[in-house]
Amino acid sequence: MPARDRAYHDLRYRILTGRLAPGTTLLETELAALLSLSRTPVREAVIKLEEEGLVEVRPRHGVTVKALSLQDFAHILNVFSALEVRAFELAAERGLPLAEATRLERMLDEMEAVTERDIARWSDLDDELHASVVAMCGNARLQDTISAFWGQQYRARLMILPLRPPPVDSNNEHRGILEALRLGDRALTRARHHAHRDRADAQQLALLHRSLGANGLA
Repeated sequence: MPARDRAYHDLRYRILTGRLAPGTTLLETELAALLSLSRTPVREAVIKLEEEGLVEVRPRHGVTVKALSLQDFAHILNVFSALEVRAFELAAERGLPLAEATRLERMLDEMEAVTERDIARWSDLDDELHASVVAMCGNARLQDTISAFWGQQYRARLMILPLRPPPVDSNNEHRGILEALRLGDRALTRARHHAHRDRADAQQLALLHRSLGANGLA
């Protein structure tokens, strides 16, 4: 992997997982030392991270990991969810191969099995499920844009994970969406996934408000 890509993925991972916490400011030279890389690939990685809204770059003042406010998260979800609904719609139009349908079915089975006892595992599977359908939309530009916004909303999802109730509603909605995808029904897929995103997004915003309030940030 080219050095600039290693720098990008390493820094992005550290930011998304909180290893580089919001508000952290480091000079380009410090980031290069942290990653054991030269400044050029680090600079290129930082530019990409800034485009994704994860950092703020101030000349001569360094690179700052951006904090996430409730309003930021709401705006991110508005875009992310609209793009994902479109991707699901396109995937339905292209048709769901039998092998993929079977794989998604097994994924849903595991999600339902861990619903009450392992919310972290459920969340990982949820990401995998959504990403799998997006990957079938046939539009690489749409996939890349969704990936960028996924990173921006992932930090908030980690924050609210301990507060989430058992996601029974999401399991039921996923079953309905998979049924629409199997049918190749574009309109039904759009309607069901749109309803799913609306409900889930409202819940996530409410939980983030609780989380920020508990930490004196709201």
